[in-house]
Amino acid sequence: MSPDPHPVPRQRPSAAGRAGSADVLPRVAGVDEVGRGPLAGPVIAAAVMLDPARPIAGLADSKRLTVRRREALAERIRDEAAAWALGAADPREIDQLNILGASLLAMRRAILGLGVTPGELRVDGPHAPEVPGFAGTLVCMVGGDALDAAIGAASILAKVHRDGLMRELDQQYPGYGFAAHKGYPTAAHRAALAALGPTPVHRLSFGPVRAARQSGADGP
Repeated sequence: MSPDPHPVPRQRPSAAGRAGSADVLPRVAGVDEVGRGPLAGPVIAAAVMLDPARPIAGLADSKRLTVRRREALAERIRDEAAAWALGAADPREIDQLNILGASLLAMRRAILGLGVTPGELRVDGPHAPEVPGFAGTLVCMVGGDALDAAIGAASILAKVHRDGLMRELDQQYPGYGFAAHKGYPTAAHRAALAALGPTPVHRLSFGPVRAARQSGADGP
């Protein structure tokens, strides 16, 4: 992963912002993250301000969509949202902060990457990041990716980006199956981890990774 202390996702735009069809940008930004459960790879967050004049049908929790549908919606979100941005926290930051702290860090980076300050933040889940300079309304919504269009859009962008990144890491670290399981602790991933040892993109503070490291497997 990048040694940059403020990493952003690679090989895709980390942020895009433009005036919407209306004269004033919408007030609401939806925020969500993906990648809390995997043993490897970053946690990725997205912040999205939808354009009310350009509604996007079908926005929902990214986990409930097919791969093809997610990717098609992600393209529309990038093209038609008033503003969007991605933020990341890498495995070493996850190890240092714990997964909740790293998730909030990635969210904060995404929000700050918007280039505009929303009047309201709607964040999926019970926890929200502290954002310097934000003095608007903050709403935490458990299950928000299925309830709020902006949060659903953020969920889609974050998942599509992270899945693409894990496919890239599969090429860099063959044998672990990152393209298939995206770093989650499947039986195949655990078996590869035990046989091959951790990679530099594994989360060393997570139990199965720590156990594989202690067992003496060298890793690449």
